Amino acid sequence: MQADQTLDCVGIYCPTPIVKTTAKIKELKVGEVLEIISDDKRIRLDMPDWCQRTGHELLGIDEKNGEYHVYVKKVHD
Repeated sequence: MQADQTLDCVGIYCPTPIVKTTAKIKELKVGEVLEIISDDKRIRLDMPDWCQRTGHELLGIDEKNGEYHVYVKKVHD
């Protein structure tokens, strides 16, 4: 999946990836996609919950070599 920006959260654990995602998504334009890379398994639960609470769209979560690549589309400002 093609992302407009990437946020590297490898080695950072809950809740910091969500805090960093909240800050980073503000830098994107509506319609852009943010890729979050994390090795924290908890992100598989936390990111869908965050998207539901904030109204941004979870496009998918892929696991590659112990890292999770999470794709979130910014839906609103």
